[in-house]
Amino acid sequence: MCSEDSSSVDSSKESAEAACDILSQLVNCSLKTLGLISTARPSFMDLPKIMSFYIFAYYVSSVNSSSYSFRHLSFTNMFDFFFFNFLFSVSILCVADQCHGLRELALNYHLLSDELLLALSSEKHVRLEHLRIDVVSENPGQTQFHTIQKSSWDAFIKHSPKVNLVMYFFLYEEEFDPFFRYETPVTHLYFGRSVSKDVLGRVGMTCPRLVELVVCANGLRPLDEELIRIAERCKYLSAVGLGECEVSCSAFVEFVKMCGGRLSQLSIMEEVLIPDQKYSLEQIHWEVSKHLGRVWFPDMMPTW
Repeated sequence: MCSEDSSSVDSSKESAEAACDILSQLVNCSLKTLGLISTARPSFMDLPKIMSFYIFAYYVSSVNSSSYSFRHLSFTNMFDFFFFNFLFSVSILCVADQCHGLRELALNYHLLSDELLLALSSEKHVRLEHLRIDVVSENPGQTQFHTIQKSSWDAFIKHSPKVNLVMYFFLYEEEFDPFFRYETPVTHLYFGRSVSKDVLGRVGMTCPRLVELVVCANGLRPLDEELIRIAERCKYLSAVGLGECEVSCSAFVEFVKMCGGRLSQLSIMEEVLIPDQKYSLEQIHWEVSKHLGRVWFPDMMPTW
């Protein structure tokens, strides 16, 4: 039986063995909440038990715990991709087999594979409601990102049609090549670093399930065509946040007009809106408010 106590793991073999012992209890424990984190220290690779359990426990709570109402599994990986991607993929599937209440899964993109998606799409596995994927790069040009095949995404969505697929991107512009090359079932998309017009144009072409879009920055080229394309093709879009992203006032009004009242959240800085012959900054909030069906103003840059 699993306890409700949290267990932390450092780089020592003793702690790693203790973590694996905790995980051995999973076969007899139905989990509501499970958080897992791996470390980058190579001492873990020497453990005999790693081939039996594959994963290191950070936090485990039992199904009887009244402190947690969601069912969540989270992985963070800093290991060598080619070896540990296999190990962690097997780990995720082993836990999913035992934890039939599991509805949320979070992992680093390096852990995601076609094989994992196809396995999670089989009838014996749970139907996930929330899948979060973090796509992170610290050193531009030194990280190689693989491509997930469209057929794998299609199988996963067929198995879990109501899943929220959340992707957080913290990449440099030259690292986006493997992404958004064909239809991707992402619903919530966040760009934490500057992203090019080309990538945002591909988002409009390949993300028809998109519900929420947040863009930190895109440089100095207006996103007029890209926003219009997103409005045309992303019929479920209801939340948009634009940071340092220049847009002409006319294109922004047209974007809001096309999306209509379903835009429950809309945020853009007044400083990035470009006045044109049709709309001034003084006029735009009236037009946008009219199409949203509520009073709306652009955000203002703090003066302090």
